[in-house]
Amino acid sequence: MTKRKSTTATLASSSAKKQKREVATPAKNPVANNVTPSTVSSSRPRRATSNQAPKRSKYFEHSEEEEENDEEASGSGYEDTEDVESQISEDDTGEDDYDSEEEKKPAKRGRNAKLKNNAPAEVLEGKNDLWREGVKTGLGPGHQVFIAKPKARGDGGIAYVPEKIHPNTMEFLTDLKKNNDRIWLKAHDADYRTSWKDFESFVETLTEKIAQIDDTIPELPPKDLVFRIYRDVRFSSDPTPYKPHFSAAWSRTGRKGPYACYYIHIQPGGRSFVGSGLWHPEAAPVALLRADIDQQSERIRSILTNPGIRKHIFGGIGKDPVKAIKAFCEQNKENALKTKPKGYEADNPNIDLLRLRNFTIGAKIPDDVVNGPKSLDRIVELVSVMHPFVSYLNSVVMPDDEAGDDSDDSSLDEDDAASE
Repeated sequence: MTKRKSTTATLASSSAKKQKREVATPAKNPVANNVTPSTVSSSRPRRATSNQAPKRSKYFEHSEEEEENDEEASGSGYEDTEDVESQISEDDTGEDDYDSEEEKKPAKRGRNAKLKNNAPAEVLEGKNDLWREGVKTGLGPGHQVFIAKPKARGDGGIAYVPEKIHPNTMEFLTDLKKNNDRIWLKAHDADYRTSWKDFESFVETLTEKIAQIDDTIPELPPKDLVFRIYRDVRFSSDPTPYKPHFSAAWSRTGRKGPYACYYIHIQPGGRSFVGSGLWHPEAAPVALLRADIDQQSERIRSILTNPGIRKHIFGGIGKDPVKAIKAFCEQNKENALKTKPKGYEADNPNIDLLRLRNFTIGAKIPDDVVNGPKSLDRIVELVSVMHPFVSYLNSVVMPDDEAGDDSDDSSLDEDDAASE
């Protein structure tokens, strides 16, 4: 009987130790075994509530009822494991819930994403400056606005002809003065090109007329006569990039060169004019003119008292040469010397002329004349009046080498005779 009891106790002890080893074995990493969180509860090993097996009494006797009780007692560890598994399951469920909340968040809108409300595009009327940088539409977010590019002006029933300046050209220059910036000009490129073409057409027609008056003026294309609209702002306090006017010059070498020239200036507001002469010449031409005035002043005096110049340039003054010289000096007083020039006395009878550094004459043209049907005739008339003045300046500054021309002709005659 005692032997049977010891055998039964030994079997019970080994069974408890085996159960202890199975319960105390740590769970493997579910990730390493490719186990998903949803299957953790089914694959995770069971753990006991304590590390030691329950102690049995020395009077313990094994029976079928006790075996059933032992199975029930050994099953208590699974209840704790199920609690742990339920906690793990709840943690896994919380992670899934967190992921689902992230998925519910709206995705970031891309550049080309459509608006949520699919708001229709709107066209704002009465706001013609939306193309400017920084101008706000006054609408809230979610609105699409289409900005119409400014269209070119219509001709207003007035045809573009080469004999006069079109009214649209004057209107364009007026708007350019008010909006003198690159953004505006780019938006109104159609008006600019139309106006520029109108002016070039007028210059081309005027070139033929001027060449008939002064045979030293060649018939050059407009690109060699017309000044560019862009300003040089490098050394200017005025930052505006464009000139608010159109202009062109005719000389023996076009708009550039050392010769005296004829000049037209088209600008709205009564600032259009026709001029001629030398504007800001270099020191050498000025020295030549002063020497000629000092030695033979009657030449320039006779030109300034010409009836045509007195009538159209000096406002209809009389024959008095003093008034004519005074009017001429008044037009060129901008950069004249305050004192006598070097090498001349202060009591020189021509001291007013010797102080000058510009030698120009000009007459204004009203806007109605510029746009009128007789604008070309008026400009040609003024050029005819200025022709003697331009010829005088060129004869002093850039005289023709008549002796050289005669010698060349004689040499040619000798060559022709020798060939015969």
